[in-house]
Amino acid sequence: MTTTVTTTDGIVRVQAQPAGLATDLLSVARRALRQIPRDPESVIPAILVPAIFYVMNVGALSSVTHTATGIVFKAFALPVSVVFAVTGVSRASSLVLDIQNGYFDRLTITPIRRLPLLLGLMMADLALVMALAVPVVLLGLAIGVRFATGVPGMVLFVVVSGLWGLVFTGLPYAIALKTGNPAAVNSSFILFFPFVFLTSAFAPLPALAGWMQAIARYNPMTYVLAGLRSLIGAQAVPHQLGAWHWRALGAAVLAIAVFGCVSLTLALLALRGRVRRR
Repeated sequence: MTTTVTTTDGIVRVQAQPAGLATDLLSVARRALRQIPRDPESVIPAILVPAIFYVMNVGALSSVTHTATGIVFKAFALPVSVVFAVTGVSRASSLVLDIQNGYFDRLTITPIRRLPLLLGLMMADLALVMALAVPVVLLGLAIGVRFATGVPGMVLFVVVSGLWGLVFTGLPYAIALKTGNPAAVNSSFILFFPFVFLTSAFAPLPALAGWMQAIARYNPMTYVLAGLRSLIGAQAVPHQLGAWHWRALGAAVLAIAVFGCVSLTLALLALRGRVRRR
């Protein structure tokens, strides 16, 4: 939207007017989504690596794990593979390119609100990571994983996974906005490994060694995985009674919310610092 203004010296100027918050968010999100097909090398590994990881682990550990713990490993491991698919996938690398080529600075001098410059990208990320979770879930169904909660549970499984993937993007975005360095953003994936491997990724929490169990209890990923496994049911959580286990789901949502408060605060502070720096 524009407004024509005539100054006292008779010069006519056209001034851009701010659009609504929703319009700004959708504009940034649409641009980010349109870029995804042009950057397939950032998406294809996010599908193939978790799928290969899942198949290899199921093939190698199914019989051993079932004998030792009584769980069906293909069901127990499915949430881990989905988390692999959705974690660390973001448009942070594209944001760094926008910062380096000056496009981000040009956006900040337009009437667009500052918050959508970050939240619009995150909206696109949420759509992307939920889409990435679907093929891994279908692979699990193809090899015999069954959800005790049915189709609603599968939908919630994808949504909860997507929300975890969304809040984790706060870390790479914070690094991108703070440093403007592609190498630093690419290295941010290293932060993912402690969250996955220092948790109940490959064995139930009671089966972990003492020090590992102590760390896992403070790891938000432990509760996210437990919530996702509760949606699968007895195949992934032996002796679980009933299809829906609301306590585990509530703990997963709370863990995501707490982690999101930290990661998104860091990203918003970095955004404010980047805007002030121009």
